[in-house]
Amino acid sequence: MSDQDLDAQLDVDDGNLTAWLNPLNKPLRHKIGLLCLVGLAVLPVALTRGEAQTFAVAFFFAMFAMSWDLVSGYTGQISFGHSVFFAVGGYTSALLNLEMGIAPLLAIPVGVLMAAVFGLVIGVPALRLRGPYLSLVTLIAPLILLQVFVVYGDLLGGNTGLDNPESLFGLGFTDVLPLYYLAFGLFVFVLLILLAVTRSDAGRVFTAIRESEDAVNSAGLNPAKFKIFAFVLSAALGGLAGSVYVHTPLVTPTPDALLELFLNIEIIIAVIIGGMGTIVGAAAGGIFFVVARYFLGQLNFTVPVLGTPVTEVNLLLFALVSLLLVYVLPGGLLRGVILGGRRLRNRSSEDADVAADGGEMVNPLAQVLNNYRDFFGGDDDER
Repeated sequence: MSDQDLDAQLDVDDGNLTAWLNPLNKPLRHKIGLLCLVGLAVLPVALTRGEAQTFAVAFFFAMFAMSWDLVSGYTGQISFGHSVFFAVGGYTSALLNLEMGIAPLLAIPVGVLMAAVFGLVIGVPALRLRGPYLSLVTLIAPLILLQVFVVYGDLLGGNTGLDNPESLFGLGFTDVLPLYYLAFGLFVFVLLILLAVTRSDAGRVFTAIRESEDAVNSAGLNPAKFKIFAFVLSAALGGLAGSVYVHTPLVTPTPDALLELFLNIEIIIAVIIGGMGTIVGAAAGGIFFVVARYFLGQLNFTVPVLGTPVTEVNLLLFALVSLLLVYVLPGGLLRGVILGGRRLRNRSSEDADVAADGGEMVNPLAQVLNNYRDFFGGDDDER
């Protein structure tokens, strides 16, 4: 082989390697995702008891973050009180077990159903209108629920909360590995459901609503129906996380643990760090947020400017990081990696606009909207 042939072959190999390493390469992304899940599955062998429990809590937090991202990241309907579904699911399941002796495996589905109904009650009136109505309603809902806890304190425990209900499968605080894998298995289940939904035609309509609700209307689809579907599904999954969470020794059902305003702020910060509008980004951001706060809490130093232990200002530090990401990487860490892969591939933007036969590519979003209109018989007058 001549030197020129060798150089040409090396160029081809280098191009293939660049394409293979590109995060935009879907098969590679799927392999990386699977590798991450396998890594999390075997991770407990390298963790202490406290670290494994922290990861278990992180999985529940990530489930909550993913459910919030379905509504706020995909449809663009910002919710400031999503913890209300976490609390409704958790309290319903705990009360059924404590007051009526219903087993956790039977109480949990009722908690999920109650959270979904609560989401329907909030979502139907708020999501049929444009504007900040959902944000306002979800901001007020936790405050109302807190007052309900106080007024019906004899039943709901008031500000002190409830006693610990029966644990799933009789798990105790020392059963670290079973707790870890229970949380991990539920996390994977919720992740797969949301990936399936957001990668379906309905998920593309969610994104279209976020970008232009008028475009969805003009395609003969009713945006309110899709927004309500996303909101109720999000509420149900948040209720699932809360229902299972209270039946572990990781938490006691109290307003501070399930309903506190700061929980909603933490969710928003975590999703911004991971990447809004990307279920995987929300999952990664949720896990990172809890685990990083745990390890920050193990540090023993004082913040120089503030003169305060780092353990007391870790939420402030995360808020500053999220603000920095808004300016540097508006789409979060996950989209930052994908955009970096686009630069790595260094392909011209014209390649994405021209089909293989030399004609214009069909807009996939427009095709999805047309398919929905044809299937459901929608027209431009439907609202």
